[in-house]
Amino acid sequence: MLSIGEFSNICKVSTKTLRYYAEIGLILPDEINPENGYRYYSIEQLETMLFINRLKSYNFSLEEIKTILESEESQDEKLYLALTGKKKEIEKQVQEFEKTLDQLNNDISNFKQGKSIMSYLESIDVQLVEVPMMYLLSIRKMVHEYDFPEEYGNCFSKLFRKIADNKLTMLAPPMVLFHSAEFSSFGLDTEFAIPVKEYVTGTRDFYPGLCLKTVLYGSYSGLSSVYTKQREWAEKEGYESNNALYEVYVTDPYQVSKESELITEIYYPVKKKVSNI
Repeated sequence: MLSIGEFSNICKVSTKTLRYYAEIGLILPDEINPENGYRYYSIEQLETMLFINRLKSYNFSLEEIKTILESEESQDEKLYLALTGKKKEIEKQVQEFEKTLDQLNNDISNFKQGKSIMSYLESIDVQLVEVPMMYLLSIRKMVHEYDFPEEYGNCFSKLFRKIADNKLTMLAPPMVLFHSAEFSSFGLDTEFAIPVKEYVTGTRDFYPGLCLKTVLYGSYSGLSSVYTKQREWAEKEGYESNNALYEVYVTDPYQVSKESELITEIYYPVKKKVSNI
């Protein structure tokens, strides 16, 4: 048997932490002296503690670890599923860190060249284009910001099924129109749409007309920069909003292997401001 101090020293876990683990039922002392309350752990529990520490290093929560230890199912099967799930989480975090590191390196490089940290905005191209009328097959609803990933999948799946069932002709990639002027507690007034050739029940006319167009290559995190650049361009050139801003997803995010392969077109319908002079 090992005293709590010896056990703590071998596993590199403080006695305070071991007492807390015992409180939450994660790992209990193998024996407690009823006379003095001294806690003792068995040699076999060393591996259990190492197992807990290993899962903690993979960012498992104590509750997740406890569930794995107490699982009545095959622990190997439960552990395998948990590890593969955690691996995906960490891989996503690594990708985010790599993206942030690349951005940071670019900013440092710009500073060395005497450029502003915001100089990347200069590379965002804004074009004034005329977009013809189109028929949209769409679903319009209020969507909370945190529900967007799920709603994208659900709404476009429904629209694609309707296109197939009605043998419609898809003319352009899927798009999303944002009708809300601002964020609200009720969500954003959002329209998920696909341009089609035929005018049938459920479709509507959409007249974008004169638009500012920008093509974004890469992560959707760059959308805010595009919105900013387009608004700055409109203000400078004397234009104002004339319809719902919309995004066209040229590439399917589920079909690309990395974010750098994403291509998104952003359209900001505008009209010339009326002079008050």
